Amino acid sequence: MKYSKLVMMGLLAIGLCPPAGRAAVDTAQTSDHQGTYALVTVNLDKLPCTPPHKGGAPQVLSGAITLNADGAFTSAMSYNLPKGPFSKQFSGTYTRDGSRFSLQWKGAGTTTATLEGKTFTMDNEGILFAYQK
Repeated sequence: MKYSKLVMMGLLAIGLCPPAGRAAVDTAQTSDHQGTYALVTVNLDKLPCTPPHKGGAPQVLSGAITLNADGAFTSAMSYNLPKGPFSKQFSGTYTRDGSRFSLQWKGAGTTTATLEGKTFTMDNEGILFAYQK
């Protein structure tokens, strides 16, 4: 009788544990967004370009955003100013719900974004920034 209980408990424990390969598949599915994306267009205009903005905006030369596994992100943009090229670093945290992202910028507001394939598109106050992985 004791032996059959032990066998049943062992079978029950095995049934409750996922197969070893399954965890890797789940991780790959949930982490497919991680990595660095290069800015390719602003409002569908290829770089370098000057985005529309009240009061004017500097010409955008390049940019990138990196999404980390821990929910943090970093971003950098290079601009062409009258005094010459200028780069600025940004950071914050993000949450993901399927293909939709909410980015909370450190010291600033929130931006929404979507991921479709390898294209990460961010809507920043009506200006669309498209990045490619």
